[in-house]
Amino acid sequence: MEELLPGKIIFNIDVMLAKRKMSVTELADKVGITIANMSILKNGKAKAIKVSTLIKICHALDCQPGDILEYREE
Repeated sequence: MEELLPGKIIFNIDVMLAKRKMSVTELADKVGITIANMSILKNGKAKAIKVSTLIKICHALDCQPGDILEYREE
C-alpha cells in the first residue's frame, strides 16, 4: 500500500535544460544515466533519486538542488 504524503516534489529539470540550452540526451550522457531514466525524472514520474545522481545533474547543469527541486502541497 502506497503511503499518503502531504505533497510532492516537482523536478524542474526542463526549466534548467532550457536555461542552459541543453538537450535531455546531452544531460543523460553527462550524468551517465539512460535517456529513459532522465525522462522519468524530467516528467516527474520518479519515486526516488540517488543523491549521487542529483549531484551529477547539478554539476552538469551548473545549478543548486533547489533550482531543479520544488515542493508542492497537495
